[in-house]
Amino acid sequence: MALVMRAVALLTVMTLMLELIHAAVYKVGDSAGWTASGNIDYKQWSATKTFQVGDVILFEYNAQFHNVMRVTHAMYRACNTSAPMATYTTGNDSITIKTRRHHFFFCGVPGHCQAGQKVDINVLRSDERAQTPASSSMSSPPVPSARVAGPASSNALSLKALRSPFCSFGLAMAVLATFFYINLA
Repeated sequence: MALVMRAVALLTVMTLMLELIHAAVYKVGDSAGWTASGNIDYKQWSATKTFQVGDVILFEYNAQFHNVMRVTHAMYRACNTSAPMATYTTGNDSITIKTRRHHFFFCGVPGHCQAGQKVDINVLRSDERAQTPASSSMSSPPVPSARVAGPASSNALSLKALRSPFCSFGLAMAVLATFFYINLA
């Protein structure tokens, strides 16, 4: 019975670890961050990303001049700030994506949304991802992500490498081998 309880605990830990491995962190606007100046095309920025449930969307900005509002699609299209679903004001806001759908954000400072400081984070279902070709004649050309210097880099590329099924399988096997080694030794 104790072995069964340990196995259940191990499987739970493995599941949680795999969820963490599959998460990526995306800094909105890459090195420019969340701003109304600098000619950043957030629509183009998000179009070059493949968002998944569990990913973290990081908004970095000067809190004296900007904020982040999570809104409905209708509010997003109209830049309507009257009733946001959530408002973030720290200047370093991390939002974990928990559902597969569109997630709409904009800056609620007057004029900023109209100037283009808004982003649609679209988390596709697995079947939608399979149907969407990586290079379509109708899609915009990819824009390279800017790399953020320093150890706290938010470039999702480093975590994306861990999304491979082989890496996940390898981690699962290592944890399982450790479990059996501990219990049989």
